Amino acid sequence: MFDVIEDDLTKTQSQDLIAFHLAGMSENVPRGASFLGLAELQRPEVTVFSAWEGAKIASIGALKTLPDGTGEIKSMRTHPDFVGRGAGAVILRAIMSAARSRGLRRLSLETGSGSAFEAARALYEKNGFRKGEAYSTHEQTEFNHFLHLDLQ
Repeated sequence: MFDVIEDDLTKTQSQDLIAFHLAGMSENVPRGASFLGLAELQRPEVTVFSAWEGAKIASIGALKTLPDGTGEIKSMRTHPDFVGRGAGAVILRAIMSAARSRGLRRLSLETGSGSAFEAARALYEKNGFRKGEAYSTHEQTEFNHFLHLDLQ
């Protein structure tokens, strides 16, 4: 069982998991792709959630509220020690619940292609997300995929 908290990213474990996430993105996405760093994740329009098992961080993810009344999932990452144990699903459900409680009409996310992203895409699709068009300021490329979940 995991405990989920709203994370202010002041804990070393949370910062380390974000750094691990950014390193993984740098290795697996084409040059020029952008993702949120620690400072961007601490902006008022972003809420970060983390799942913990005792004193160990299991996973992390963020909900960014967009100006059009929709939400975007950002920076989802499971700690390697917790892969396959449902930690990512716990964070995804927390984000979905927060989005609904805030009255957001849709959740969207951008993810990549290739084996490094297969598990993430499977998790999102299992939870009702469907492939769709680019949104917000994102642009479609051969590499990225856009997934959406209507909340209304």
